[in-house]
Amino acid sequence: MAVLDDIRLDISVMLGQTNMPIRQLLRMGRGAVIELDATEDDDVTILANSMPVARGSIVVIGNRIAVEVKEVLKRASDAR
Repeated sequence: MAVLDDIRLDISVMLGQTNMPIRQLLRMGRGAVIELDATEDDDVTILANSMPVARGSIVVIGNRIAVEVKEVLKRASDAR
């Protein structure tokens, strides 16, 4: 397993999404709020190198935020 020690992955968590015109995006500044189509109780999608790999939920532990993995997604047959 030592061969896996140096492999790096970008892990992202997606809570929701939204669509907006580019002109609205360009007008945003620091402190702008982007409304998503999700609530804090909705499941999140966990991405590894931009590929969905699992679903989970947000967990707050003290002043820290974490993600609990609830389901590992099946790998598509054509994914490599």
